[in-house]
Amino acid sequence: MRKFVKRTMTLLKDRKGNMMPLVVAVTLGMLFIILGISEYMRLVITAAGVKDAMESAVISTVNDNYNEVYHSVREGYAVGYEPYGEGFTSSVDYGNIYGRLCFLLGLEEEGDGYVRMGNDGETEYRLSRLSVSIPNTVLGGGSGAYYADASIQLEVPVRFAGRLITDMSIIIKNRAVYREKF
Repeated sequence: MRKFVKRTMTLLKDRKGNMMPLVVAVTLGMLFIILGISEYMRLVITAAGVKDAMESAVISTVNDNYNEVYHSVREGYAVGYEPYGEGFTSSVDYGNIYGRLCFLLGLEEEGDGYVRMGNDGETEYRLSRLSVSIPNTVLGGGSGAYYADASIQLEVPVRFAGRLITDMSIIIKNRAVYREKF
């Protein structure tokens, strides 16, 4: 070990072009750092795009519930009920969030989820386990907000230097709240 350190110090002090291996090592190190940063940015951009599409789909679902909410908005609160005979009955529309995501993101159905395929035929990411909750507040409660909560699992293959390492798997959650304008 001591001999190695002594030889390395001699090579570093020598000015006969022996710095070439160090330059190559530093260049390769910088290349690996740049590859890591670019893969990280790809993952962040993919997750942000899916989150934005999910927000749009959930907002559309809440807005599609306008016809159920209208009757109670006239009374000063937002809930999903409609007149039925002499009373009211619960009326909530869960919409087609997967359908909207397929339209917005260009997804294809595969098994129990949906995938986005790249130009080269490889999977860019996979969406699965959609969960939508639209709780209905009590009729006549007066102050409850009408909202929809949705969550979906996003799996993105992580690659480094052209090789598949693992999958990044995260749960994306969104909430859209209906607020009457007048």
